[in-house]
This record gives sequence, structure tokens and C-alpha cells, in this order.
Amino acid sequence: MFGRIEEGELATPAGTVRAVRRDFRAGPLWLRPLAAVLARREARALARLEGADGVPRLLDAGDGALLRSYVEGRPLPDAGTRDPAYFDAARGLLRRLHAVGLTHNDTHKPQNWLVTPEGRPALVDFQLAIRHAARTRWFRACAHEDVRHLLKHKRRFCPAALTARERALLERRLWVARAWMALGKPVYVLVTRRVLGWRDAEGRGVPR
Repeated sequence: MFGRIEEGELATPAGTVRAVRRDFRAGPLWLRPLAAVLARREARALARLEGADGVPRLLDAGDGALLRSYVEGRPLPDAGTRDPAYFDAARGLLRRLHAVGLTHNDTHKPQNWLVTPEGRPALVDFQLAIRHAARTRWFRACAHEDVRHLLKHKRRFCPAALTARERALLERRLWVARAWMALGKPVYVLVTRRVLGWRDAEGRGVPR
């Protein structure tokens, strides 16, 4: 929807690496300004996470495209992992994001969570990520929703491993989630599905 995504090999001074290129100039003309904004958000988030495990590495940004490293793994719905350790490690990955002032804001999509060949979690698609200057109420609400949506996946794939505290957190929907469901999501669904004919689940199988 927001441009063309390509996967291939990139020659670097350190050797050849597998990479993903998002060209936001290839999308519909009227969507290109929004695509550019989302690409800049992703670039800033990945730059903040430089050197972190479990996320793509930013290789280049500019000239109408974003280039990042490919992350080896299978989308969570396809892998269907039942290992509680995966979700514990995924919770740790979110803690590392939040520790540097980032919230992902799209953890509800299971296809954004990958299971690496080693069984570890990886997180992709940082287009909606926010860099927070301070740990404000807004930051805490976004961080809470990041975790709550991860726990929804845990409830789906290994419900017996949920702790009492995690079950309580799942039931605690903050104002930001209620506002999105009441006001934001109906508009989002109307535009993406009715106008553009695009569904979130179609993210499966795209370059990671």
C-alpha cells in the first residue's frame, strides 16, 4: 500500500548482506507524502536501536527509499510457537525498546513478530514507532499497549503459561486503546479495506 518492498543482496565493505528496500515513491501519488512520513519514522526508530538484537538494522535512508537488513525468521502465525520462553524473550525485547524511549505501536499484528531459526523473537515494521522525549503519560500508555498486545499473542499460542499478573494486564485496556477502537479503527478499516482493498493479514510473506 505504501510503496514497493523488495528483497535482495547488498554489497558492503564488510561483505554481502541480505537487505530489504522499501521504495515509497512507487505507491499511489496521493499516498506518497504519508509513505514518506512513515519511512522517516521507521528510519529514526531503527537508528535509535542500532546494535540491538531482534530488530532490523538500518542500512540507508533517503532518495525516496529505506534500506534495512533482512531478518531471518517465520511470522508468528506461521511458526505457531508454543514455547513460553519465546514470549518471555519478546517481553524483554519490548523492554529494550521502551528503555530507549521507543514504542512500536503495531505489536498487535502477529505477522510483525518473527520466530528466528534459533527460536528467538524478532520484531519488524517500525513505521508507526514513536520516539518519546520523556516518559510521559502518553509514553506509558503506548508502552502498556505494546505489552498488552504481545500478551494477546501469548494467550493465543500458549495460554497455560500466562501468569496472574499477565492476565490482569490483558484486562486493563487504557484510554488510548478505547479511543482507537471507538474512533480510529473504523476510519482505518474504511480507508484500507473499502477504499484501498488492503488487509493487514496480507503482510505475511513479504520480505522481512
